[in-house]
Order: sequence, then structure tokens, then C-alpha cells
Amino acid sequence: MSTILILIAVAITTLAQILVSASYARYKKVKGSKNLTGYDVARKILDSNGLNSVMIYEVSGNLSDHYDPTKKTVSLSHDIYTGTSVASLAVAAHECGHAIQDKESYTPMRIRSAIVPTVNIFTRIGYLVIVIGFAFSYKLVEVGIILLLSMLAFQLITLPVEFNASHRALKQIEKISLSNKKKKKKARRMLIAAAFTYVAALLSTLLEILRYVVILNSRDR
Repeated sequence: MSTILILIAVAITTLAQILVSASYARYKKVKGSKNLTGYDVARKILDSNGLNSVMIYEVSGNLSDHYDPTKKTVSLSHDIYTGTSVASLAVAAHECGHAIQDKESYTPMRIRSAIVPTVNIFTRIGYLVIVIGFAFSYKLVEVGIILLLSMLAFQLITLPVEFNASHRALKQIEKISLSNKKKKKKARRMLIAAAFTYVAALLSTLLEILRYVVILNSRDR
């Protein structure tokens, strides 16, 4: 049973990565209707929402794009920052969606930001406690599993944050006429594929925790 759960988790995670990579590769080849770069799109969305002070930076990596609520900055990977494709449009708009969430004090985002430090600590300790527990005391394994539930909670609260950012992104694309209807549909598909990675991460973590529970129960018998 434990092996089956591992295989399912790996399959889900792999499928999610394949889906987002394939979607990105596909829509990276489709030019946006306005021939705007990811930077141009981000700047237009931010400025139109009174976020003129939010800076946009180019960063290294592939799809390493993110919004930093502590520094109030949008970071775009090279291909997104300089690209004029539908993929660049969608990803840049999505990160700006997070900036708008921050401005409006979107509750799920506030909760996620607040629990990040605690989740990081609990997750590290949780895995360590589980390893020690299997070696010395099954009671410690139970404690480790409880600590890992914090990561599950974090991923659960991440879902509305990411889906809402994508929803906001599409509204902004339409609001300031950054793309025509046909290109907007393609941007939506790109964002849906990206969002699936967060769903996959949640399911993978859930299956991992269930695996520990199964192992624990089998050893208690």
C-alpha cells in the first residue's frame, strides 16, 4: 500500500510538470495581439491599479516568476520579462494579480504569508522527527505527521490565492485591452495548466502523509 501511494504521488507530480511545461512551450510560440513584452504587460497592469511604486525585475531561471509582498516587487524570468508571447502575457499578469491581492489585503494571501515561517520550521522538524520516530519510538512518528499537516494546510490555503490571482489576471487583460478574445482564451488555458501544479502539490503531500500513516499502522499491528 505504501509503495502504491508513492507511485501515485510521483505520477501526479510528473503529470502536472508535463502539463505546465507543454502548455508553456505551446503558448510561448503564440505571439500576443499587442506585441507587448511581459515587462510592458506587468507595468501597464500595475500602473492602472495604482501600484506605480511596485518595481519589476528580471531574474534568472525558467518560470521563476514571483511577487514578493515584503519587498513589493514583481520578478519575471528572462523569457517572460522580454517575451511577447501569450505565455509571457499570462504569467506576467498572474504575478501582478498577486500584487493587487496584496494591495487589497486579500485574506487568504495574508494568512499564507503569515504562516510561511511556521510552516517551514514545522516541516523541517516534522521530517526529522519521523525519521527518528521510525528508529526509536512510533509515538514520535505521530508527532511528525501532525507537524507535516502544517504543510498540507499551507498548500490548501495556496489554492485560492493562486486561482484568484489568475482570475484577476484575466480581468486585467480584458480591462485594459491587452489581448483579443482568442488570445485571452489561450492565456486562460496557460494559467489553468500552471494552477494544476498547486493542486498536484497538495495531493502529493496528502498521499505522503497517508503513506506515513499506513506504515505506522502496519507496524503497530
